[in-house]
Amino acid sequence: MSFRTIAAIPVALALAACSSPDEVSEELGVSQEGAGAQAVGAQGAATANATATGGGASAVEEENDTYSFDYAYPAAAGAIPDLAAMLDRKREDARSALEEQAGDDRAQAEANDYPYRPHSYSQEWKVVAETPGFLSLSGEFATYSGGAHGMYGLESLVWDKRAGRARDGVDMFRSAEALDDALGEKLCEALDAQRAQRRGEPLPAGPGGDDFGFDSCQHVKDATVLVGSSNGRAFDRIGIWFGPYVAGPYAEGAYELNFPVDAAVLDAVKSEYRAAFAAR
Repeated sequence: MSFRTIAAIPVALALAACSSPDEVSEELGVSQEGAGAQAVGAQGAATANATATGGGASAVEEENDTYSFDYAYPAAAGAIPDLAAMLDRKREDARSALEEQAGDDRAQAEANDYPYRPHSYSQEWKVVAETPGFLSLSGEFATYSGGAHGMYGLESLVWDKRAGRARDGVDMFRSAEALDDALGEKLCEALDAQRAQRRGEPLPAGPGGDDFGFDSCQHVKDATVLVGSSNGRAFDRIGIWFGPYVAGPYAEGAYELNFPVDAAVLDAVKSEYRAAFAAR
């Protein structure tokens, strides 16, 4: 299985930019409890590797002179053994990759007598919505690998409780193109309104050009799709999150758009998931 990721902005700018993953949280109802557990890191060259759990929540924090690593998921995810096991595997894969790359880069720096900049990776999973049949999560991540800039992004993961498997939010729809068509001009209008607000001026009149232009309407295929709920019974909200460089230059950060599920969006849902959605 694969989960859509969007990443490409200096971390310092990303954390200050509008439409951060936390702002997605406010609109879609993402739980702000985070992992519900606190892990304590070490200072300087000492390494801490702590796993904290409470009611299924998990948080790991590790820091040394070569890299820092943080990974957390909430109690709702930890309470589902298969999902917790999958997130644990993702954590260990991410940590192993970080450790290998950071170690190689540090060895190169020492061999060639140039300063080494410690690497980092962090990811925090939060609850977007939980319904009787599904648990929808968002996974905010940030990385730094020693260059001028770091990167950040957002993943979508929806756990099907009955099937016991995970999928990307967009996979609950017939296709990204079908969801694009369902949202129609509303997506373009909402995106342009945010662009104009951030830029302090209206967008140029007329079509924006190709699909990659920063004045052009963007598409669901290039976004992270989150499914949310206002009532805990069915998915009735859709979040469309465009990472930096997709809808605007990196200084503008990411763009997050939220829409109610209506008849058109409902029609774009795959038949096997139709009962999990409701129009508002």
